[in-house]
Amino acid sequence: MTEQPTARAEAGTQDTRIADFWDAARGHLGWGKLDAVLGESVTGAVAPPAWSFGDDARLADELLALVLAGRKTGTSTALAEFTATGEPLPRVGDVSIVLDSTGDPRALLRTTEVAVVPFDQVDAGHAAAEGEDDLSLASWRREHEVYWRRVLGDEGFSSTMDVVTERFELVYPVEGPAPAVN
Repeated sequence: MTEQPTARAEAGTQDTRIADFWDAARGHLGWGKLDAVLGESVTGAVAPPAWSFGDDARLADELLALVLAGRKTGTSTALAEFTATGEPLPRVGDVSIVLDSTGDPRALLRTTEVAVVPFDQVDAGHAAAEGEDDLSLASWRREHEVYWRRVLGDEGFSSTMDVVTERFELVYPVEGPAPAVN
């Protein structure tokens, strides 16, 4: 089966938007365009991973809005999600581009802390850093259990499953209207 021209054009457009965003954002890390050319660092030459929060458009925009408002400075991912996709765990100093639900790059984040802990040992400080709901640990546990049961299936969720908790700083936001939240 061949790829449809429209999908290829849309992918190319998103790649261009990400590259343009990276060109604008990289200076906020202290990395200039010439660093890679002069041999200072290859990391500045290639855009970092781009992703969106959650598993649907509503959640992607809602959580991104919390980041852009400065309320969300943490996130968590079930370790099983990393092992299923073969993605490496985040590391302190990693940078990434966060997309809105339409695929537009909106924020550059830098990871400041990473820990792997059982679900039932995630602490109230991390729950508050995620910036969601009423910021309480009880709310975090309730909502994340619902999310991971949806994403991993009931058999994939356990109160002792490992969770990768990550703290980050917003390095560069795109100016403009906040993502729509339904």
